[in-house]
Amino acid sequence: MPYSPDHKARTRKRIVETARVLFNREGFSEVSIDRLMNAVGLTRGGFYHHFRSKDELYAEAVASFLNDRGKTWRDDAGIDPENGGHETVRAMIESYLSSEHLGDLDGQCPMIALPSDVARASDGVRSAYTNLLRAMVWLFEHNGQESDDSKERALALSAMCVGGMILARTEDDAVLSDQIRAAARSYALSAVDGDAVQC
Repeated sequence: MPYSPDHKARTRKRIVETARVLFNREGFSEVSIDRLMNAVGLTRGGFYHHFRSKDELYAEAVASFLNDRGKTWRDDAGIDPENGGHETVRAMIESYLSSEHLGDLDGQCPMIALPSDVARASDGVRSAYTNLLRAMVWLFEHNGQESDDSKERALALSAMCVGGMILARTEDDAVLSDQIRAAARSYALSAVDGDAVQC
């Protein structure tokens, strides 16, 4: 029985999503092509029908978050990147720094899971990661109050969200982890509400 016309595209998407989850859980270097393809239910040889290298897959896995898992996450949180305004900025901060996001290792944003891997990765992977950050900065800038420092505020909000989650994720003390997220959320929301706290 021949494969359907969209079989290759669906298989590729399945490989990318499985890779994204495995990379989130274990990091780039810990996930072999054999292990990945076994998790997808395919052979190693099948990998090369879709990708030239593991680096190419890594770049696509990072990039895929924005319009796949990330879109689902934004939709569930009521985040409208295009026209959400002030409430979208608040919802993004609340959702990004939530305990649910902290506990969602499989679905977490690659900016939290992979920064040290990405710093050592190929240009294609770093570009995909940069585009993910640019999308977050754009969401904050586009939906925030217009001012002379809109871009600076959007960059700071992004840094608080991502940095807060990275620190919270690395702590073995649950209380300290919660305090880090709460502090980042409080400062970020204060900045959004126009009462930016001076550090």
